Order: sequence, then structure tokens, then C-alpha cells
Amino acid sequence: MSKRWYQENRRDPWRRQAKSKGYRARSAYKLKQIQEKFEIIRPGDAILDVGCHPGGWTQVSVEEVGDEGLVIGVDIKSTSPIEGATVLQGNIIHKETIERIEELLDGGQFNIVLSDISPKLTGRYDTDQAISLELSTMTLDVAMDLLAPGGAFVTKIFQGVGIEGLIKAAKDRFSNVQRFAPMASRNSSSETYLICRNRLPVPRRPARGLTAFEQVLSHLTEVGINVDETSTEDEEIEINKGFRRLNRNDE
Repeated sequence: MSKRWYQENRRDPWRRQAKSKGYRARSAYKLKQIQEKFEIIRPGDAILDVGCHPGGWTQVSVEEVGDEGLVIGVDIKSTSPIEGATVLQGNIIHKETIERIEELLDGGQFNIVLSDISPKLTGRYDTDQAISLELSTMTLDVAMDLLAPGGAFVTKIFQGVGIEGLIKAAKDRFSNVQRFAPMASRNSSSETYLICRNRLPVPRRPARGLTAFEQVLSHLTEVGINVDETSTEDEEIEINKGFRRLNRNDE
């Protein structure tokens, strides 16, 4: 751990505030600021928090939905229990994880799917951004299977190649899609959030018969980016297809 990183985190007001209020991560204030601006969460809502570890967004979700709401968090990492929520360990793209979530829903649907998920960073921006794009796109596809019409989807994205393809896929599925950068995001971060509201009962014509993943792959091809559709060696992420960008020397 570098001395600079330690000093920056020690001075971070959002980190200090989160700790003083009992939130597990400073990111709790990102969701609070999203909620303050867009009011996506209502009392009694059913929420799925994808990539919930360590639990800051799940904590805020429990506060917002109240006693009548339902909050389920899922992550490949083990997450300590959170009062008022059900926390599962599993990969959201695996059938058995979806089945466990559907059992808890008991025939219902989610009003909101949240995702503050991040890849295990490599330190190479192009690679990290590409992996983040994969995760966000696949979570959008999961959301479309679990969200009620009129529901909302929020995901973190990093600026870079392919983002416009993801935004187009979202606009084909929701009537209102906006980007938003919470004040609680670090000044040095290129992250922003995609706020998708009012899930359409039927996707717009360009998306019919296609997954968001397929749409983004098509977009990357159109802008001249080669993609690797072979399985990844990263067992932690476990993605079957990838948006890995290939250098010309690798073609």
C-alpha cells in the first residue's frame, strides 16, 4: 500500500462520513446522491444489488425501501450479513444463482436492479474499462429478465470504447437513460453511472431478438474494434465471451 494512497484515503471526507454513520463503504454516498437526484427507490420496492460486497449500497437500499421492501444482495465474494437484506454468494450469470434469487422473489419481479460492480483492476486502463463494460452489459441482460415493466436499472460505467453501444442498448430497453457523476466519486476517477428508468414492456425494434451483450459486440465491430469471443482465463469474473481489445500485433 503506497503512502500516497493511505494519505488520500485518510483525508477522504466521504470515507470518514461513511465510517461515522456505520456504512461499510464510502460508495454508500454515491447511491444516496443518485437517489437524491432521481428518486428511483420508493418505500416497499424490491431491489437486487449486483456486486454488493462489502454492502454499502445494500445498506442504503434497506433504508430507502423500509420494512415493507425487499432487498437482495449478491456477490461472488462472501459478504457479512446485513440487517433487513438477504445476501447471497454467487455469480449472477450462473443459473443456480438466478434460481436462488427467483425463489426469494416468490413469483414477483424487482422494481430496481443496482450494480456498483467493479472488475479486479489490472492497472491497465483499456483492459479494466473493457472488463467493466462486459460486467455492466451482462448485468443489464440479467436485469431485463428480472425487472418489472416500469422498473429502473443503475450501473457503474467507465468512460471509453464501447460505452455508446451500451447506452444505445439501454435506450432500446428504457424510456429514460441518463449519465450521472455523483460528488462522492473520487476526483481522479473516470467512473460515471448510467441511470435507466421506466423499463419498456417490449424493447424497441432494433433490440428485439438481441441481448444487450450482442448489441454491444455489434457496436464494437462497427467502430473497428476486434473482440475476443473465446473464454477468459479469469476465473474470478467467469465471463464466457469477452470484449477484450486486441492490439494490431495480436491480430
